[in-house]
Amino acid sequence: MPYKNILQIDDDSDDCELFMEALEAISTALYTSINNPLEALRKLIEKEIQPDIIFLDLNMPIMSGMELLRELKKKDFLKNIPVIIFSTSELDEIKREAKDRGAFDFISKPNNFNELKVILRKYTVE
Repeated sequence: MPYKNILQIDDDSDDCELFMEALEAISTALYTSINNPLEALRKLIEKEIQPDIIFLDLNMPIMSGMELLRELKKKDFLKNIPVIIFSTSELDEIKREAKDRGAFDFISKPNNFNELKVILRKYTVE
């Protein structure tokens, strides 16, 4: 299903900028990035943002992506938003844990811009 309103939660602003540039190159989807997982959780709970899909990094200070995923899945009005773990981790154990906690998919961050565009095409409107 192509998604129109994308939220990326990642503490690395360079990764967010690259993600945004790749998305803009292939899609008209709306894009929001939030670098602080606690701020993202607050905005989601208060319905300040209402994404169709969330791309979530795992390795963040304050609150890990896995902890945030757990919190999102506790809320009835948030638990059905697909969450894609978007991380540098490639460990099978981490992937299994993410899926067990309700992640829709697990994608290892690609090494280049073109690979990122290919990944995003699967999830976004043109």
